[in-house]
Amino acid sequence: MYLEKFRLNDRIALVTGGGRAIGLGSVEALSEAGAKVIIADRDAEVAEEGRDRLRAKGYDPEIVIMDVTDPTRVTEVADEVVRRHGRIDILVNNAGIARSETPAETVADEHWLNVIDVNLNGTFWCCRAFGRHMLEARCGVIVNVGSMSGFIVNKPQEQSYYNASKAAVHHLTKSLAAEWGARGVRVNAVAPTYIATPLNEFVKSKPDMYKAWIDGTPMGRLGEIEEIASVVLFLASDAASLMTGSIVLADGGYTCW
Repeated sequence: MYLEKFRLNDRIALVTGGGRAIGLGSVEALSEAGAKVIIADRDAEVAEEGRDRLRAKGYDPEIVIMDVTDPTRVTEVADEVVRRHGRIDILVNNAGIARSETPAETVADEHWLNVIDVNLNGTFWCCRAFGRHMLEARCGVIVNVGSMSGFIVNKPQEQSYYNASKAAVHHLTKSLAAEWGARGVRVNAVAPTYIATPLNEFVKSKPDMYKAWIDGTPMGRLGEIEEIASVVLFLASDAASLMTGSIVLADGGYTCW
């Protein structure tokens, strides 16, 4: 009874930024549970590399090229997916950027707008476009990828723009959950700690920053991609059927201190 709630047989899912790291891990997790998954990425080469890696494991995700900051393209893709598959059951809004280590007083307009555009606007454009189809069907699940940075202010790196964008994603998640809950659409988010991904490779050359990260984490380590993908799978599945508007911290205890 309970394990069956994690099965996603024949469900149609799309993961933004799905070609690598947490996105690709989420594609694999959903595929393993039985979903038909679409990798949505702005970079065709990254998407193809991700698909090849999963094909080697026996999965066969589709690919669609989509920049989440282009609302027209996002709407086109949402409509195209529903035309081709008849529905969209699961949306994972994973696409995001960080661009940290810039003090607030020196942040350029372009810098601020770029981070907000990808992390917040892109998430909303996708929720809006795919959500319309879910609302029409009165069924669907959206999982947003937020961050522990939406709860706390990271140190030692300055990243006010990133923190603000992820806090906004969390509140957007709650707002949509409140609006859409009675109409059959669940909206939740996962808020990860520092994860061992290419995005965080830079910390290897910054021992003081790495020490601050680890010393600030009760578990004393970075998170792994599969640890976040597992939460995505849970939230996307019927095992989380009573959950909407939840922001699930997966932070190794970082926000406890």
